[in-house]
Amino acid sequence: MAPKVIVSYDDTANDRDALALGKLLADAGAALSLAYVRHNQESEIAHERLEQREAEELLARGARSLGVDVARHVVLSASTGQGLWDLAEREGADIVLFGSDYRTPAGRVQPGTSARRLLDGGPVGLGFAPADLRDQESIEIERIGVIPDEGLGAAVQTASALASKLGASVARSIDEPIDLLVVESRPEAPEGRVMMSAAVEYAIENATCPVLVVPRNTPVRFDATAAPATSTSTTTTA
Repeated sequence: MAPKVIVSYDDTANDRDALALGKLLADAGAALSLAYVRHNQESEIAHERLEQREAEELLARGARSLGVDVARHVVLSASTGQGLWDLAEREGADIVLFGSDYRTPAGRVQPGTSARRLLDGGPVGLGFAPADLRDQESIEIERIGVIPDEGLGAAVQTASALASKLGASVARSIDEPIDLLVVESRPEAPEGRVMMSAAVEYAIENATCPVLVVPRNTPVRFDATAAPATSTSTTTTA
């Protein structure tokens, strides 16, 4: 089965960076969907319908910019991070994609508050787009770096599968120029969960390319073609 990738999207510039990364993973066979988290349910019916319609239109704009038909999810949750966590579990997602924090300099990676909620024991792989990735005319992935770069751990398996799909190679060292970085969760993380070491967090914050963080012992397998997408829109309460 093709990996399921959810793009966290609120129509901001940095979330359009996440869309650009989503397009890249779609080229590797991922099945994309978009998600927007609403934080309050209006008590008046008319106001609630308006808020819901605006959320659905926001996601529809994001889908149109992708140029493909994708599923869309409006989630009701007090916390964006928790809402995406719950959605990922319900959908059986493999990765949730984020743009960087809005204060991040162009070309750098910085997980925001919502993303950090999932970096602390989350049940799904995470992807982070550098700020202003959306403005690149083309995104070429020729070399993929891995941390750690030994054995056949989840990061190595994910990087190898992506390289095969994208016609890229796995770099021998992250000291080489790389176009994508795949990092392993710390050994103390529970099976299938994401947790970062201080060294990995440092590497992410110094990255100048997209970053994927994979759960412990759970590679993301880009070994199938995504099924045709549908434009379904769902609303869930976390």
